[in-house]
Amino acid sequence: MPEFNQDEFNTFTSENNVYGFFSEAITLKSGRKSHFYANWRNVVEDVYLTEILVNFVISFVRDNDIDVDTFYGVPEGATKLGILTQFFWAKNQDNYGKGSHALSMGRAKPKEHGAPKDRYFVGLPQGRVVLLEDVTTTGGSSLNSLDSLRDAGIDVVAVISLTNRMEKRNDGLSVKDAFAKRKVPFYNMSSALDLLPVVFNKVHDGEEIGLAIEAEFDKYGVSSIKLL
Repeated sequence: MPEFNQDEFNTFTSENNVYGFFSEAITLKSGRKSHFYANWRNVVEDVYLTEILVNFVISFVRDNDIDVDTFYGVPEGATKLGILTQFFWAKNQDNYGKGSHALSMGRAKPKEHGAPKDRYFVGLPQGRVVLLEDVTTTGGSSLNSLDSLRDAGIDVVAVISLTNRMEKRNDGLSVKDAFAKRKVPFYNMSSALDLLPVVFNKVHDGEEIGLAIEAEFDKYGVSSIKLL
């Protein structure tokens, strides 16, 4: 498999409409309002595009020397990505065979009763686990998944986000710093700081929206952004 190519991944992201813009601000899952979104739904609804995405993830893991036994996607946004990445990863391991690799997924809403492995998971992740997230804003979903995994005694060795909106949390920390406090390395495969100017220039969505997004980054961003 080829090495991870950042420019190719950014192009793949841009060409498949992961980013979009709104004249009227929308409310994100984090509760914040924004004039742009990042959403991988269009990609993971397509088998061909999802396979390309999985290959990007595996190349990224290899290039960063992350030792992993199980990929696990944050419910529900990265569930399909986690399952398919694990499938392709396991199939290409030298020890692949019956019982060699787990295939797990998380429950979006935990069951009220039972052991942690049954409350949170359909198939318990095994060994060194990489937690996959599609889009990270404040890291709330990923941190909740980390807690669920740790409650079940699972060793999470890394968290990887496809798209980091590059925002500070309400406590002033970046997402990367928040995970560092939990002693888990956080990686993002792409950054809104890099891609938003490219996509905005491509679609020319207007000065008013551009100014609004710049103001969002002045308020929430890990750094400012220039779109106009």
